[in-house]
Amino acid sequence: MRLDHHPALDARELLPFLAARAVPGVEEVVDGVYRRSLPDGSILELRPAAEHVDIRGDLAAARAVLRLDADPDAILARLGGDPLLGPSVRAAPGRRIPGHPDPGELAVRALLGQQISVAAARTLAGRLVERAGEPLEAPAGGVTHRFPTPAALAALDPEALPMPRARARALVGMAGRPFGEHLPGVGPWTAAYVALRSGDDDAFLPTDLGVRHGLAVLGADPVRAAELAEAWRPLRAFAVAHLWAAATSGRTAAG
Repeated sequence: MRLDHHPALDARELLPFLAARAVPGVEEVVDGVYRRSLPDGSILELRPAAEHVDIRGDLAAARAVLRLDADPDAILARLGGDPLLGPSVRAAPGRRIPGHPDPGELAVRALLGQQISVAAARTLAGRLVERAGEPLEAPAGGVTHRFPTPAALAALDPEALPMPRARARALVGMAGRPFGEHLPGVGPWTAAYVALRSGDDDAFLPTDLGVRHGLAVLGADPVRAAELAEAWRPLRAFAVAHLWAAATSGRTAAG
């Protein structure tokens, strides 16, 4: 299936983000193709081009991952004139953070990623898949397993997991429960990150290191992150995308 989209939403730009966070056994990015397993055991495969994406698998999951509901025209109108983010937004109005097709998996991965690097979180998630993930009946490439189900996670012994005990207990305790419930070990950053990757256009992470580094690169005071972000409502999630880009580039995100 071929799906056309807004010219500014070049889905190829999302591949480095997805590749850096691809959980071994569940996801991979190979030769410009992103593929991953879904909760029903099927595989989603996305081959993005400049103004369209070729899709094999569930269309709703594809749209969620690529954030094809994003409106670059509205983003440009709201943030394009901002003194801090404006140059970046005008240069790349389609910039956004990829979404995620499975809120339960996303919550677990966000919890795993607290206070460790992206690479370390990816490794930890891969070990969890090895321990509790279900092998696929029809694997494709490096995609061989489903992410562990809530039932599989709930059955784990937190004392045996390769992570701090408090985080392991939170992971096992959250399995099968609504993420919105207050759970020990789930802090504001985790909740905001889950909202961001779940499609909340106004999600913001004022304490995130990437956000703060991006602000510093753009010449703003990182301590004022929450205050500065008030000017970006109701599209603060897209501001995060531009701040992360600035942090990664080490200069203005437009440069």
